[in-house]
Amino acid sequence: MSRKFILSFFTFLLLSATLLQAQTARKFTIPLTEDGAANMVVFLPQKPTGKAIVGIPGGGYSVLSNGQEGYEWSGWLNERGIAYCVVNYRLPNGDRTLPISDVEKSISIVRDSASVWSIHPRDVGIMGFSAGGHLASVISTLSPYELRPDFSILFYPVISMNERESHVYSCRNFLGEEGQKDPELVRKYSTNNSVQRHLTPPAIVLLSSDDRLVPPLTNGLAYYTAMLRAGNDCALYVYPSGGHGYGIGKWFQFHDQMLQELGNWLDAHPAPPVDAVRVACIGNSITDGHGIDLATLNSYPAQLQRLLGSGYWVKNFGVSARTLLNEGDYPYMKETAWRDALAFHPDVVVIKLGTNDSKPQNWKHHEAFEADLRQMLTQLNPSLAKKASKRSKKSSATLTPQPHIYLCTPIPAIKSTWEISDSVIVNGIIPIIQKVAKEYGLPVIDLHTLYANDSDKMLPDGIHPDERGARRIAQIVADALKQ
Repeated sequence: MSRKFILSFFTFLLLSATLLQAQTARKFTIPLTEDGAANMVVFLPQKPTGKAIVGIPGGGYSVLSNGQEGYEWSGWLNERGIAYCVVNYRLPNGDRTLPISDVEKSISIVRDSASVWSIHPRDVGIMGFSAGGHLASVISTLSPYELRPDFSILFYPVISMNERESHVYSCRNFLGEEGQKDPELVRKYSTNNSVQRHLTPPAIVLLSSDDRLVPPLTNGLAYYTAMLRAGNDCALYVYPSGGHGYGIGKWFQFHDQMLQELGNWLDAHPAPPVDAVRVACIGNSITDGHGIDLATLNSYPAQLQRLLGSGYWVKNFGVSARTLLNEGDYPYMKETAWRDALAFHPDVVVIKLGTNDSKPQNWKHHEAFEADLRQMLTQLNPSLAKKASKRSKKSSATLTPQPHIYLCTPIPAIKSTWEISDSVIVNGIIPIIQKVAKEYGLPVIDLHTLYANDSDKMLPDGIHPDERGARRIAQIVADALKQ
């Protein structure tokens, strides 16, 4: 071996070490359990962008494959300014709460440490591989809002817990033998069944068509299909070969292409500014975007986001068919969306409910409508109860409500589809909204009046606005908020 070759080799090693050092500013380990059975290894970048990813290695829930599906990702991610945290979670052995609690605790730690680690607390994603992909999808679909990631990266994920269409040992290890006999548990933790419209975070699914260990059709593709059916943001990359378990391994034939595509996807999903005004849009199918193609992009909240600009962060918490009435057929305040809206800690709330309450089976409970509206408002802003009390005593004290709540009247019901009654809306629901708004000192956005001349912007059912109608609602709401 020549002296020149030896010098070149050591120069290469020195350069590699220098580059790694330039990418990663700090590396440390945080225990997740008192006995040290689980921990999180943190790699902080030298030039942070604010984005962070919590990594979940695979291994069939029987081992942890934390090499190419774990630590080896730190260089590429840190080089992009992304903080990376690998979770060495406890294996379930039939007790699914162990790995779930480890990952949820990791996300909580990352968000709690955001200011110290130069991380945007609402730009924390999750990246899982194989069984780790299943665990990542469980956290993405079933965990509470404050512990749910802001985006998901799923590599050749196990999604189904039905061992006849998935990886047998992942299913058995996660649910246990008894759990496998429970159809409800199998369905619940087959996470394509747990995707929720507007609430499940954006995802990218990467897999190979020749994967014989985890069948793509009933796993990764099933999750992608569920996301699209819900109208959620999801991308799918299927490579013609590669099998299973390659992670960031350079032997994967499409390694460079995969990293380029993943990087492009991450760049296309920036977080809202830390100081953005948070706007929660609460409502029924009209807020949800029923009947509008690509509702995630074209519903009124989505168009409101574009009108307000980057200084605002608008989230859609609309759920179709829901009522304000707690005794209605589908009460909004019993939904995950309601709990998420509260956990969102909004600065502004726009409430548009009442349309479905006008149906006969719901309006028979009309005497509770006012009380249920008060319940919603005071749960959003407990200070309103005190404010109403002071106003009733004709106090001159002025309280600034946080969040700022806007009550919308329902848009006109052009037809009586589903027995929705415009007469009940006008004579029963709107007067109660106006009365409570006056008592609490809240602004009312009178959509019923302002939208009255826009019947040409309705879907054929005469109840739901089309995309143009959603834009009109967004413009009305935007004008009110800008005042």
